[in-house]
Order: sequence, then structure tokens, then C-alpha cells
Amino acid sequence: MSSPSTAAKGPEPVPAEAPAHVEGTGQQPPELVGRSPGRLAWLRFRRDRTGMICAGVVIFYLVVALAAPLISKVYGKNPYELYGQDLGLLNSYGIPLKPNGGIDGDFWFGLEPQLGRDVFTLLIYGIRTSLGIALAVTTVSVVVGVLIGLVQGYLGGRSDYFLGRFSDLMLSFPQQLFFIAFTPVIVALFVSPRDEEPTYVRIAALVIVQFVLGWMSVGRLVRAQVLSLREREFIEAARISGASSGRIIRKELLPNIWSTILVQSTLLLPVNVTAEAGLSYLGVGILPPTPDWGLMFQQAAAYYESDVTFMFFPGIAMVIFVVAFNLLGDSVRDALDPKTVR
Repeated sequence: MSSPSTAAKGPEPVPAEAPAHVEGTGQQPPELVGRSPGRLAWLRFRRDRTGMICAGVVIFYLVVALAAPLISKVYGKNPYELYGQDLGLLNSYGIPLKPNGGIDGDFWFGLEPQLGRDVFTLLIYGIRTSLGIALAVTTVSVVVGVLIGLVQGYLGGRSDYFLGRFSDLMLSFPQQLFFIAFTPVIVALFVSPRDEEPTYVRIAALVIVQFVLGWMSVGRLVRAQVLSLREREFIEAARISGASSGRIIRKELLPNIWSTILVQSTLLLPVNVTAEAGLSYLGVGILPPTPDWGLMFQQAAAYYESDVTFMFFPGIAMVIFVVAFNLLGDSVRDALDPKTVR
């Protein structure tokens, strides 16, 4: 350990305002610039090739979903017209006459068996339906889960106890069985069985039933994060300075858990997409003629022996989407927490 006198003889630090010249070159060294945690996370994410590719795939799906009407208009077809029946492109069994499901220059992905709708427009509008419902479910689940988790973790006591027991109760319900059993019940609350059912009612029922059993995982994760933060020194300093609970939650807690919320959202979205498609496949989700991935699987399952092509396109599209989103979630987590090891 050097003595104070020795330390005093050491080189003096160069002020930031007047950086020293680089010896032998006459040039000044580059100025050091501070980077925020968000900037550092973005730089780490950019170096992750898998994450960047998956982000591109996800953005592509989102663009296709938003631009589905424009793509359909340019393509010259829509997902509701019965081209196979009107143009005589189906045989007596409802199977496309041309090989490979009727794929040709006019119908890029072929024709739907039995009805003869265009598969390409069904697929891009199905992305729009499935992804839109999943985004709504994920958004509502994350918002409610974060609010309940913050209340549990920060207030503690009886609030934590009763909300925790309510969360345990909701987790005890079997999700798939609950979805199947209660979706028609929720629809019946809005529309009489004797009346025609609007599509938006079915969509609202799917969002509600998936949200009711979808917020608990986010709530528990946020609660655990808040419990570990509320005893930290900066929270105590905020309390001593007279900050209200609302201000502490907004200014101190939320900025420190947003990365956890973001990662959980990216992992929850593909789960909701597959859940919605599964409900439509079982006949309690979106109903025909609304395009939907689950309905395409349902129709393809009945004709896979004679026309396997129809199942190929929605199957590949869903696999790519789910894998890309899951890998994107892993990459976002690694970028936000560099100590994470895969």
C-alpha cells in the first residue's frame, strides 16, 4: 500500500475538458461518452445475430398483419370469396383439381378444400386475427399482473396475503378445460343463442377468458422483484425524503422492473397465440368464415390425407412465429441482464 506522499507524486488525472494529446501523433484521444443502461442493452442486443434475425421475423409478421388488406388488394383476391366453387377448380369431393392443393400462378398457396377459398389470403388474414387477439390478451394480462404484483410486493401485509391467495385460487383452474368450458358461457352473456353472433363478441370472449387465467405469472414475478427492491437503500431514502407511495412506485420501482416486464411479455405472446389457435381448432374460438390459424388447422385435419398442402402453410407459419418470438425473448433477456448464461 503506497503512502500518501508516494501517491501525491503520481501522475495527475487529465481533466475531461482538456484531454491530453496522444504521444507521437499529435492527436487527442476520443472523448469518453457515458451510456445509459438502455443504450448498453441495445448494443448487446445488436451483437446477438440470433436476436436480430428473430426481431426481423417478428417485425415481418407484424407488418403482414397490419398490411393484410393492402396485400390482398394488390394480390387481387380476398379470404371470403369461394374461388374453387365459382371457377370449378374443385372435384366432387371438394379437393382441388390441380396438384399440390391447387398451387399455380393465380393461387400462390393453393385453394382451401371444400369451400375453395384462397389459402394465401386466409393465411395473412389469419395472422391478423390470431396476433391481434394474442396482443390484446398479453397487454391486459401484463398491465393487471404488474398492478397486482406492485400492490402485493410494496404494501405487503394483508394485501399481499389476500391477493396471493386469490392468485393461488386462479392458478388452481385447469387452463385448457376452463377455456373450452367458459368461452361459450361468456358469449351467451352478450348474445342470445337465438341471435346471430357478431365476430367482435367472440373476440371479446376469447380475450376475457384467456386474460382471467393469464395474469398470475406476471403478477407473481413482479411481486418477487418488488419484494427484493423495497428494502434497498434508494427506496428507504425516498421514504425518508417524504415521497408518497405512488411516486416511489412510479419513479423508483417501475424503472427497475421494466426489463422483467418486457421479457415476460415477449415470452407470453406466443403462448397466447397458440392458445387462441387451439381454441379455434376445438371449435370454441373464432368461427367461420373469419380467417384464423386455428380454423385452418381444423379444416386441414379433415383433409390431410388427400391434401396435405393445406396444412403445410399455416403449420410452417405458426412454427416460425413461435420459435422466433421465444428466441427473441431469450435474446432480450440476455441483453438486459448480461450475467445471464444460456
